[in-house]
Amino acid sequence: MSCSTFNLGGGSLKFCSINKGSQIKNHLRFFNGFVSNGRCNLVSNSAISFSVGSISFNSLPPQDFQFHNRSRFSSHVINCSTFNSEASISSNKANDERVIVLVIGGGGREHALCYALQRSPSCDAVFCAPGNAGISSSGNATCISELDINDSAAVISFCRKWNVGLVVIGPEAPLVAGLANDLVKAGIATFGPSSEAAALEGSKNFMKRLCDKYGIPTAKYQSFTDPSAAKQYIQEQSVPIVIKADGLAAGKGVIVATTLEEAYEAVDAMLVKGAFGSAGGRVIVEEYLEGEEASFFALVDGENAIPLESAQDHKRVGDGDTGPNTGGMGAYSPAPVITRELQSIIMESIILPTVKGMAEEGCKFVGVLFAGLMIEKKSGLPKLIEYNVRFGDPECQVLMIRLESDLAKVLMATCRGELSGVSLDWSPGSSMVVVMASKGYPGAYEKGTVIRNVEEAELVAPSVKVFHAGTSFDSEGNFIAVGGRVLGVAAKGKNIEEARDRTYRAVEEIRWSGGFYRKDIGWRALEKQFSLKE
Repeated sequence: MSCSTFNLGGGSLKFCSINKGSQIKNHLRFFNGFVSNGRCNLVSNSAISFSVGSISFNSLPPQDFQFHNRSRFSSHVINCSTFNSEASISSNKANDERVIVLVIGGGGREHALCYALQRSPSCDAVFCAPGNAGISSSGNATCISELDINDSAAVISFCRKWNVGLVVIGPEAPLVAGLANDLVKAGIATFGPSSEAAALEGSKNFMKRLCDKYGIPTAKYQSFTDPSAAKQYIQEQSVPIVIKADGLAAGKGVIVATTLEEAYEAVDAMLVKGAFGSAGGRVIVEEYLEGEEASFFALVDGENAIPLESAQDHKRVGDGDTGPNTGGMGAYSPAPVITRELQSIIMESIILPTVKGMAEEGCKFVGVLFAGLMIEKKSGLPKLIEYNVRFGDPECQVLMIRLESDLAKVLMATCRGELSGVSLDWSPGSSMVVVMASKGYPGAYEKGTVIRNVEEAELVAPSVKVFHAGTSFDSEGNFIAVGGRVLGVAAKGKNIEEARDRTYRAVEEIRWSGGFYRKDIGWRALEKQFSLKE
């Protein structure tokens, strides 16, 4: 092993390289005030260049070593982490355990997870595959764009090469496809359910049948593959009524029909025209519930469950909750509708019966359960609308900027079935995220429009963070939009009013002629706050 020491600013960096076969393994150690839980941020206003043996590092070093360049500020940020391939990162003392994490996915939710994991004292380094331009430039993770996340063998090989001790699967598609099954079989701790357990989201019919069997409160429903039978049932039930594609439809397979014509069109679109492919080969026709929607998250280790803080999103594309449903145009936390009393009811009547039912069905659930709930107006009690088997997007963003616990440590406890007795710490006050989307979303939208002032937006107020969901770089190094939902601008505040003010100040700083956003995120919470003041 050969080592060299480099003086950087007021401290020094020791870099050691180990030649082992054809692979160079790397170890970074930091001294003289730079050490902070095994990582540091060194900022230089001039180019950084150094070499060890035959390896040279310049302004834009290889991403494998987790260095990041922010040329817009004419400075270079080195995001320092320990890559220790000689010794196991495991420890007999759970408190001393450190882990390298791979996050699967490349949206705003994954950016938020990387952000929280990077701040975790027990996390040595964060990879994200494929990631996106914003995640990479922020320094919150090293993005591995070339890793095929649909190829389990490739993911397992990467984990073994880089000593990854925990994989966090963000999107639902890899879960339903069985990536968690393959990783667990290979002995790699994985946060996310098996493909069998992911059927809670992958099939609404499966979820509804589980509710029937274990007495979990949900809306009355019937499932159909025959369009004529579905229309007959709709006519008997009358409108408004809800039509859902059974399978995964990227958050767009739910139609709230206010007329019979709309309901029939939705049935035909799914069962006759195949608008959602195989996902729409069966439809769920469900009663319309009147009340307030809320998102409820719980970590589940197969037998135990602990609640996360509450959050609420805005699904409709337009102000005043108008227009078609989207993946989510904004969110805030906590959700005033979820009181401590209601949280207990949700855990006892919905979450814990689900955990028990899944275990009894032979497919224990490990990961995060995301329950979409309706708090009924007439009873004030929760009913389950749907389950997702991953963190919601954009709810994840408002939760991760409030989380003060060590996320990596908590997720490892979840994977090991050790959640009993675990508690989570959250920052006081509120958080909010406003989604900036490409014009035309959720329909057809233009790609490639330039986005400016993203970094400046993060400086307008304390605690502002811009999460990237659908960005890339153009040839000149500008951020460009390549998705429907593109940015999630988030902030914390002492209350919902301050969080909202900071968030919208940051949104208004961003220059993007090709985008739009809702201007009323959090209106329900603000309404409640004002009514309490009166």
